[in-house]
Amino acid sequence: MSSSGAGTRLGIDIGTSAVKAILVDDAETVLAEAEVPLEVSRPQPGWSEQDPDDWWRAVKRAFSQVRGEAPQAFGAIDAIGLSGQMHAALGLDADGAPVGPAMLWNDGRATAECADLNETVAELGLKAGVPAMPGFTAPKLLWLARHDPERFARIRTIVLAKDYVRMKLTGEIATDMSDAAGALLLDEARRAYFPALVEACGLDLDQLPPLKEGSTAAGGLRRGVATAHGLTQGIVVATGGGDAAVGAVGIGAVGDGDAFLSLGTSAQYFVTTAAYRPYPQALVHAFAHAVPERWFQMAAMLNGASALGWLAGVVGRGDDIPGLLAAAEARGRRPSPVTFLPYLTGERTPHDNADARGVFFGLGSDTDTADLVAAVLEGVAFSLVDAQDALAAAGTIPARLAAIGGGARSRLWLEIIASALGRPIDIQAGAAKGPAFGAARLARIARDGGSVAESCPAPAIAATIEPDPVRAAAYAERLPLYRALYRNLKPLFPPTGSPG
Repeated sequence: MSSSGAGTRLGIDIGTSAVKAILVDDAETVLAEAEVPLEVSRPQPGWSEQDPDDWWRAVKRAFSQVRGEAPQAFGAIDAIGLSGQMHAALGLDADGAPVGPAMLWNDGRATAECADLNETVAELGLKAGVPAMPGFTAPKLLWLARHDPERFARIRTIVLAKDYVRMKLTGEIATDMSDAAGALLLDEARRAYFPALVEACGLDLDQLPPLKEGSTAAGGLRRGVATAHGLTQGIVVATGGGDAAVGAVGIGAVGDGDAFLSLGTSAQYFVTTAAYRPYPQALVHAFAHAVPERWFQMAAMLNGASALGWLAGVVGRGDDIPGLLAAAEARGRRPSPVTFLPYLTGERTPHDNADARGVFFGLGSDTDTADLVAAVLEGVAFSLVDAQDALAAAGTIPARLAAIGGGARSRLWLEIIASALGRPIDIQAGAAKGPAFGAARLARIARDGGSVAESCPAPAIAATIEPDPVRAAAYAERLPLYRALYRNLKPLFPPTGSPG
């Protein structure tokens, strides 16, 4: 890895549930970390929104936390990298102010708009990497044009979550290839905007931010921000990328065939590719990576570790997830008698169904909390089996996987997933740090240059979770019930995508 001095890098990830920041040195040693929680607003069923200024307030609080933990190293920051939740629909007016709340990736109101875009835009799935689905930016913008035209008319620029924060840091507006891909506005093979799709959303190309590669610089830190936080004016701020792609950068998944699972608020099954390989019929996302000359195939699930957090809150143990996991582990290797569909906020791969909802099946008078926890862990694992099958249909069958995200802290959950998938899962040192660590790597490349491969090695493997034959056999027997439950309940889920 190249180096030009003894400075430090700050990586910031604007997530859904929290803003995370990580400070590293030239050896990628973690010097300080911060996490500031965020709230999601759900004004109507199927809607999911955040105030973008909450992101900025949380970033400033994260600055203060990191500075308090490592003041000298914080003052030596010479580059900042950014990652962020993908697919938000956020419009800025002529003054750079939000025209309203950001519509998030798990907002399901734009179902009708997806059908219209898929019908009217020729080869949409082949060119944009996947058919239109409600969580993507493009159909949500079309929904806004139809249902809130006054607000839509005020939009001068469309930005994603990390782009809004970068604008606050630098005064510059831009986006990267991976976030533009996740907005469903990119012609993936060309790594340029898709004019026909942009027009179909009621937008002009000049309303979209300039495109840059995620590992390049996209401005310098403004004087006011630098002065307020004890930093140097003009330090490099990298373009950054969407959280899935930047998480890949963090664990070195930048080479053809590198694969991992992400267990954050949502879940992803991600495989890097050296060429653009669309397969829209399996609802696999084929998107541009956050680094040059790379793409990825991804099965995207809307419900990951958030499903466990939801259950913890329901049973009144929101602060005791370790205790809940311990209770589930004490059950041994037998599967839960309860089957859980984890579709609390709808689902993308493989169902493309914003109306799908969570279900517990098989409850009895003897069902206890540990059974419910195990069912949730297994339900998310089964959704990853569906994801793996979708990728296999697209011709992608990785031999092994790494794991990142908060859910990767649970060895029990990884044992369940490895057994359900029939694949070993590598636990890499520091893998739970995820996209914030990848953002720090992009910051380093933006500052120093150097090759992506050299700058983004895979961390050391701390442990490998092998599939357990007993669990694997039990899950193979249970999987048909899981799939039959969705198939039979699908007509009964109430629609949630209509305007209020």
